[in-house]
Amino acid sequence: MINFNQKKGFICDMDGVIYHGNKVLPGVKEFINWLQQENKEYLFLTNNSGMTPKELQQKLERMGLDVAEEHFYTSALATAEFLKTQAPGCSVYAIGEAGLLNALYDAGITMNDVNPDYVVVGEGRTYSLDTLTKAVNLVLNGARLIGANSDLSGPIENGIAPACRALIAPIEMATGKKAYFCGKPNPLMMRTGLRMLGCHSEDAVIIGDRMDTDIIAGTESGIDTVLVLSGVSSKETPGRFAYQPTVILGGVGDIVTAAKEEVKLV
Repeated sequence: MINFNQKKGFICDMDGVIYHGNKVLPGVKEFINWLQQENKEYLFLTNNSGMTPKELQQKLERMGLDVAEEHFYTSALATAEFLKTQAPGCSVYAIGEAGLLNALYDAGITMNDVNPDYVVVGEGRTYSLDTLTKAVNLVLNGARLIGANSDLSGPIENGIAPACRALIAPIEMATGKKAYFCGKPNPLMMRTGLRMLGCHSEDAVIIGDRMDTDIIAGTESGIDTVLVLSGVSSKETPGRFAYQPTVILGGVGDIVTAAKEEVKLV
């Protein structure tokens, strides 16, 4: 088990952990209240590239959750930071929503659909056969292929939706080129999260609903992991992987319950 009271920093996924679509999940309000009352450092680290931190803050606000904008970090921001570091002032052909486009602009990266340095793909409604065809030909002409994250799917209110890895796969198949993914479980994003929290890996815990992003990210970064069953994973899911989460819980509300039980035992 994890002694949650002793942990200083909490890195938490959003889709399937905090909400499904526009529906907040059970126990979330109690969990956020506990984080704030106990003065824990916390960060919502999401592979969703479509929304800006401000939009995520407002989304939670509409659900009755009061979380400041600085508590959010997205795969779009990680992607923009990676490109800014690799090739300052580069140009890209981007397929994605406002979260991705704003992050790229803020990092000094320009849009270019003629001869870009990179083709960057995130989730979004702008994805179509036309944008896919454009991306394929730009990659064949020398643009390097970047994915905001490697999620295959994500939970929505009435099922699942294809995510970035599924959307970028046709470009990889048509060009024979492999994408580089900047979101979880990329250790660059995890190190940024720990730096924003101001704590070491042994003092942090990562909470998520996916073995192939959240749990492996924590495992490879030396961070205790909590797999919650409120998203895409079931009790049987960990059995398909060689690595395992530190603990498995029904949802984030169970963290509060466990923390209170630890206090009683003391």
